Order: sequence, then structure tokens, then C-alpha cells
Amino acid sequence: MKIHIPHLSIVIAFACLFTNFSLSLNAINYEANWESLDSRKTPDWYPDAKFGIFIHWGLYSVPSFSQRGTYSEWYWHAKDGDKTGKHQAAVDRGDITNDFHNRVYGKDFEYADFRPLFTCEMFEPDDWADIFKRSGAKYVVLTSKHHDGYCLWPNKEASQSYGMAWNSVESGPKRDLMRDLGDAVKNAGLKMGHYYSIWDWFNPLWPEKDQPTYRGKPCNDETLDNYIKKVMYPQFKELVLDYEPALIFSDGDWWMDDEKWQTKPLLAWLFNNAPNKEEVVINDRWGKVRKKHGGYYTTEYGSGFSDPSILWEENRGIGKSFGYNRAEQFDDYNSTELLIYMLCDIVSRGGNFLLDIGPTADGRIPVVMQDRLINMGKWLEVNGEAIFETRRWKRDCQWGEGEIVEYTKQEFHKGVPDPIIEMARYPREGQARKECYFTSKGDTVYALITKLPDTDTFTLKDFELSSESDVEMLGFEGTLVYQSQGNNTIITLPDFNPSTMPCDHVYTLKLSHVR
Repeated sequence: MKIHIPHLSIVIAFACLFTNFSLSLNAINYEANWESLDSRKTPDWYPDAKFGIFIHWGLYSVPSFSQRGTYSEWYWHAKDGDKTGKHQAAVDRGDITNDFHNRVYGKDFEYADFRPLFTCEMFEPDDWADIFKRSGAKYVVLTSKHHDGYCLWPNKEASQSYGMAWNSVESGPKRDLMRDLGDAVKNAGLKMGHYYSIWDWFNPLWPEKDQPTYRGKPCNDETLDNYIKKVMYPQFKELVLDYEPALIFSDGDWWMDDEKWQTKPLLAWLFNNAPNKEEVVINDRWGKVRKKHGGYYTTEYGSGFSDPSILWEENRGIGKSFGYNRAEQFDDYNSTELLIYMLCDIVSRGGNFLLDIGPTADGRIPVVMQDRLINMGKWLEVNGEAIFETRRWKRDCQWGEGEIVEYTKQEFHKGVPDPIIEMARYPREGQARKECYFTSKGDTVYALITKLPDTDTFTLKDFELSSESDVEMLGFEGTLVYQSQGNNTIITLPDFNPSTMPCDHVYTLKLSHVR
């Protein structure tokens, strides 16, 4: 009896079809409700990455002005937005902005007239990507569209709704800035993400100018639906399908709930249909659901979280503004020292640090911002092992003696000195100090010393090593001598002198096989 054996290629083809069919049956289909959406695990690349670069760049980069301590990217809203008097600070900012605008550009100069001045002629995406790579950052998030609605890619919905060229390809630089930078960042081995504002302040498809406003007035559902379906949905989907962002940072959500924003169906579409759906990460800004729903939670010029059960990210500028602000002075910029303390403090509590830069309208990263990023990268060359791919340990820090001070959000935004460095390096009289931060990988713990002691030893309190443990200091060769004393571990530090210091500011002990 002759037995027919199918050709090997046919067998393989049927096997592949069967495998794909089985996978499709097992694939999760996410539904447009938070129970389903929140069941999706945030991809591991995100909690591993720890440090990212935020970029606010757009038409507002032309005037690059706001009252010191406020956001320059809100220039248009400060100039032409809410003047009801309900919020005096907003009115004051508007008066300051209009005085500046009328003096420099003239009363008849409209915000749209900034388009030809947004030239970007000095923009070299490979140079930007090189700076980001040297900073040690693992991901980059660019403003694809801020609240002014102007897009950094050739989006037709923006131009159609405004009735004029309202993107960077049809106006201004005549370049697809998202594509140019995204390709350079990905070629440098970093993840590329995009900020997208679901709010569009003065889009003509919005309801009448006096509603809705984020001051709490009701929305006209019919005209709002017109904007969502004709602008927001197609923009979002084009962004996902054409640029495949690894991260989507939504914003502009806060004055209206997720039902009115209709964001849940959009996220279900994203999780089910994105070309890179196994990679993409989302934040929590989808319509009054912050710190409740989303892939990770966000704080802005804040203190972050201490809850080990959640993923979170602190985002802030090197200065007090996200967009470049020409009014800012030396004291408005965070020092390299402070930024390193911020990174260590945030990561020790399980968070990511998204640090913002504001490029100029001609396409340069200001040198002061380059300086901060490059110096952070130098520190990470030595200590990155204690930052990247780590997790929060059972304790985030070791406190010294004294009072543990509680700070307000206002102090985290504008405190001098900043609370993070005050708690760790420059405490008030009688204030407890964070003597070190902790991070971990398995049974390896990293103790990031915030201030070297005057003696040649450093004591880890309530900290026990095993008989197999080794202690090292990152940047030094060899192991360190240590001894147990009750529940404490006393470590003899290397011999230091200014020419042999491995880095500046914060110094890392690596402790293996920690009990």
C-alpha cells in the first residue's frame, strides 16, 4: 500500500494557519469599559525604562513667553482665553501676556500669525536623538498636538477644522517633525512616544466660544460630538496607525468626564487594533479619571506616589515651564544636582521620571537644557544599574533622626530649596533626612547614599546580609568590608579623594543576596 506524504511546505503552511487561528481564539478583545481596559497589563518596557524626555514644541515656541513660574505653552489661552474674573491668577497672567504681545507683536497680530515664524531651520533630529541617548533616557515623548490644536504632522483634520494650514507640513517649517524626530529616536535605540491633547481650545468645531470652558459650564453635546468624531477620533487613529507611538500621553482631559470625551471606545480600539498593540503604553488622562484608570498614573510638578501597587510617572520641566520661556532666569532652572536627586527619589518610590525640555522656534535645544541632560547621563553611566530595570524595595529610603516633614504640592512646584533635595541633602534644623534611597533587582539591593558621612563607614539600619553577600560601590573595583551589628550592617567605604570620586552627588552601594 502506497502512503502519500504531503509536501513539507504544505504541512508547514497548515501548521502556521492552525497556530494563528488558535492564537486569534485566545487573543483578548478589550471592551469599552474600565474593567476591561484596566485588565491590560502595562508592557514591561515602561517600568524598566525609569527615565524619559518630554518635549513641548509648537507655535507657542515663537513667543516663548509667560509670567515666570507659569507655562509658556498656554500663551494663546492666556492671551485670548477666559477673562471672567473668577480666577484672578488667570486674569493676571492674561494681562501680563497681552501687555507683552501688544508691545512686541502688536494688537492686530493673531496667534495664527506665528506660523511662518515657527521655522525650525536649526532642527537636526539626529543631534537631538544623540543628546537624548547621552542623557541615559530610555524613551522620548513629543507633543504631537498641544491644546492650541496645531499638529506637528501633516494632519488634514486640523487644517480643515481651522480653515487654514494648521500643521507643520502645510505651514511653518514645512516638515513632518514627528516623523523626522521619531525616526532618529528609534534609530538611536530609544522608545518614541507622543503627547496628544484631546482638548482643542479654540477649534471652530467646538461649541459656542463661551461653552464649554474648563470652568465647569455645561457642554453642548451635539457640537462636542461633532468635534470628537470629525477631529479627535481621526487624529488619534492616524497618530497610532502612521506613527506607532510606544507611549501615548493624553492631556486636556480634566474639565469633562470620560463619557463626554468618549475615550473608552477609543482606548478599546487602540488595544485591539494598534499595529504595535503589544508595546503601546497609555497614561491616566482620559476624562476625570486621573489616579483611577489607565496604564500608569501621572503627577505634574508634584511628589508622585509611594504606593508600590501602582505604576506612576512624575513629569516636570527643567525650568518652571514646559515650553521654552524666555522670561525664565538662572534660578528658575533646576541644577544637575537637584535633577539627579529627583530621579533617585522618584525611582526609589517605584516611579518613572519624565523630564521636559522646551526647544526654540528655530529648532535648538537650549544649551542649559543640554548641559543638564548630558550631566545626568554621566551620572547614569556609573549608577544606571541602580536605576534601570529596578523595582521599589520593601523600603524606599532610610530616614535619619528628626521630624519627617510633610510638604504641599505648591512647595513641590515652587519650593526653595526643592523638597526632594531638602529632605535628602539640605534638611532644616531638626528635620529627618533621607540618608539613602533603595532600589532592587531580585535579592540585590542598591543603596543610593545622598550625603557621604564624615566617617569612613556607612550604616544601613534594620538591614541584614547573608553569608553569601558581597558589597560594592558602583564606579569602584573590588568588594567592600562590612560587619553586622545587631540588625544593622556597617560598611567600610572606599578611600575617597576629589580625583578618585566615581561620580557626583549620589553614590551607590550594591548589596547582593540581601535577606
